[in-house]
Amino acid sequence: MNREIVIDGRPIGPGHPPYIIAELSANHNGSLEQALDTISMAKDRGADAIKLKTYSADTMTIDCDRDDFQIHGGAWDGYTLYELYKQTQTPPAWHEAMFAHARKIGVTIFSTPFDESAVDLLENLNAPAYKIASFESIDLPLIRYVARTGKPMIISTGMEDRGEIEETIAAAREGGCKDLILLHCISCYPSTIEQANLLTIPDMAKKFGLQVGLSDHSISNIPSIASVALGATVVEKHVTMDRTDEGPDPAFSLEPDELPALCNDTTRAWPGLGNRGSGLEPSE
Repeated sequence: MNREIVIDGRPIGPGHPPYIIAELSANHNGSLEQALDTISMAKDRGADAIKLKTYSADTMTIDCDRDDFQIHGGAWDGYTLYELYKQTQTPPAWHEAMFAHARKIGVTIFSTPFDESAVDLLENLNAPAYKIASFESIDLPLIRYVARTGKPMIISTGMEDRGEIEETIAAAREGGCKDLILLHCISCYPSTIEQANLLTIPDMAKKFGLQVGLSDHSISNIPSIASVALGATVVEKHVTMDRTDEGPDPAFSLEPDELPALCNDTTRAWPGLGNRGSGLEPSE
């Protein structure tokens, strides 16, 4: 039940400060140099880990402009799926340089794979953990494939109901995953504070007997800080070098001068959890 999990030497669990994941996603803006700079920024501003997404447009969809392949509404209105993924992909050829850079400067790096070939690439780079995105959390064959690596898994549950979460957990266990963390997530980009539903975090932890964190797509740090008070052991947040960059992600990402506040405030909130009970403090 909610036992300690270790990723790249960093223990994660109720007895430790929240584990802060800086999500790069598409915020490299098509530039390897910007991707490397963002990794350095995340390390310098206090994040525990930087996370990528590993896919290509051709492994995600087909180049088609029929209505079923077009996006209507939201941050990506007007894109076809292929156009979106072509613009946002982190090229496989960049991965080795990005992993090498992160390891050189001393920050943990791992990724979200979207198909089995992505898992194979990440295994060749000795990724220390894997993240499963909300929209892939019902891809049970992929989850089993990742689980067979034996690495810790972090799974966002943004699009799932309780039955689907149970199936996701079962698939991970069937594949051999022993170290599993769930993330509460609102799959809306950006999401509002009113949509956060943070009471889901302790509810999920109780129902599933696992560590639960938050993947926060809001434009504020308030949900992340509040989530720690409700027991979140992991906080994931998108980061960018410049929110005015073009692309689908910068609008709900933290800039360099904002990330330290997330890291510091969540870490400072954690000791306030204290211990259960109503005994008097020595100061009282």
